Amino acid sequence: MKCKKILVALSGGVDSSVCVHLMKEQGYDVTGLVLHLSAAHESTVQAAQEAAQAMEIPLIVAREEEWFQREVVIPWAESYRRGQTPNPCILCNPSTKFALLCREAKALGFDTVVTGHYAGIEEREGRYLLKKAKFLPRDQSYMLYRLSQEQLSMLHLPLAGMSKDEVRAIAAQAGLPCACAPDSQEICFIPDNDYPSYIEERFGKMPEGEFVSPEGTVCGTHKGLLHYTVGQRKGLGIALGRPVFIKSMDPQTNRIYLGDAGEEFASGVLLRDCRWIPFEEPAQPMRSGAKIRSMAKEAAAQIIPLPGGAARVLFDTPQRAPAPGQSCVFYDGDYVLGGGYIESQIL
Repeated sequence: MKCKKILVALSGGVDSSVCVHLMKEQGYDVTGLVLHLSAAHESTVQAAQEAAQAMEIPLIVAREEEWFQREVVIPWAESYRRGQTPNPCILCNPSTKFALLCREAKALGFDTVVTGHYAGIEEREGRYLLKKAKFLPRDQSYMLYRLSQEQLSMLHLPLAGMSKDEVRAIAAQAGLPCACAPDSQEICFIPDNDYPSYIEERFGKMPEGEFVSPEGTVCGTHKGLLHYTVGQRKGLGIALGRPVFIKSMDPQTNRIYLGDAGEEFASGVLLRDCRWIPFEEPAQPMRSGAKIRSMAKEAAAQIIPLPGGAARVLFDTPQRAPAPGQSCVFYDGDYVLGGGYIESQIL
């Protein structure tokens, strides 16, 4: 890294705290920054303050509730209300978390931002590449695929080659109070993870609508599109005498269409708003691995770029229930090529 002054995103958890410890051990002048993005982040701010005090570093508390609402919460909620399944972290990382970290770093004269994400960064021929973590069970590269070249150029990820057990061992050896702290919950701004209630309390209750059977007949009433996701099998309250799943949802008619078990698989997906990392955009169709959700296995696929930042993805083996609103991310070995938001399935 170019200079000895760095800014560490500090949540008070074990990953970010170990990053501070490692950077201090290497002789860097470390300042911590915690983002206060909602009422639910009060505990995060407190944990960061305690960690900063214990490790004797200055801490900046950046209060950006309005920014977070505008850039993350509102588009995330609107996507759910349209019958999609968005990932709030993928929305937040480029538009908010790393945008704000990089803004603060530049304003303070730092050229490097450090976070506790499990992924890697590599520079090659003036371009910054995103890589999988060495310890694949913790790999977070899927969540970072939308970061810009500027953001990647400022980012240092010390945990790229470590397992979670190794990180906790470092924390314990250093006497950090967070060594045994549990991992953070799935949605940072919804402590109980009850996202349907959160959305309806703030944006209005969703109207009920109709379930439509595989034969095309109305077979029940659903309680609002945001309570469901494509591929869902349980909790439908439908009794057709055989297993069914949610095949698609239509926000125009407020209908949910069901399919029979065995019909969950799609041969491909159409993507919108694609982002690319090793290049501005692909010049021609290409082969890659593809993941249709963060915990999915990588699937071999052909990627066909389309005008307007779109792409068609054709899987070698059909994939189960790609959900509109989720991301499909492309890999070439350990390297992230890019990805985009799933618009629809190709059956």
